[in-house]
Amino acid sequence: IAVAEAHRDLTHAGIKLVLMDNAPTGMLPSTDYAGVVSADNFGLGQIGAELLSPYIPAGGVAGILSYGVDFFATHEREIAFRRWMGAHRADIELVRAKFADVDEVRSALGTLVDAHPGLSAVFAVWDVPAMHAVAELRARGLSLPVTTVDLGNEVAAELAWGGLIKGVAAQQPYDQGVALGLATILALLGRQTPPWMALPGLAVTRENVLEAYQIVWHAPAPARTVRGRLARRPG
Repeated sequence: IAVAEAHRDLTHAGIKLVLMDNAPTGMLPSTDYAGVVSADNFGLGQIGAELLSPYIPAGGVAGILSYGVDFFATHEREIAFRRWMGAHRADIELVRAKFADVDEVRSALGTLVDAHPGLSAVFAVWDVPAMHAVAELRARGLSLPVTTVDLGNEVAAELAWGGLIKGVAAQQPYDQGVALGLATILALLGRQTPPWMALPGLAVTRENVLEAYQIVWHAPAPARTVRGRLARRPG
């Protein structure tokens, strides 16, 4: 809402506008912008749930680390996570901790753990809060499985070494950039662009993390991640 008018000023000046992830409230495709390029955030939430499910015992409790800000992408991930669990693991109780800033994650998760001592697993709506959650769990001596979204370097290494991160639903930001470039060219040529273009997510586990990193970033995985993947599986 806060930035919609500033974006419309560009459109009124005759400047082509191509957006990433979401459109400001009230803006319309073709009228206010050429198109939006995004990840399939709903699909990412489903992947996060599917990767976490095998680690949750029957009747277990799964915590959701939810972004407490009105942001389309993270909301879609949480909605999809809940729906997948409801459809495939109705035995699981879902509980929620909200944070408005990543510095609040450890406190929010700590409160959730205290309120639900039987917590079995955690889903974080992106990778940075996921790593804060890992730090808090370790500080409490807890070894709970965690899944998240986005294959950042820290979660990739944690996954590769067989740590608390058990799976990642990866966006493909490099390829999203390519799609943005193509949409921009179409807009400049006066061609119609799809109002919304969503790239599928990629399910990443310890087994395929090196290959997935190459696909996501179009670059080799960092040495720390490679060493972790080649190391003997913990336990």
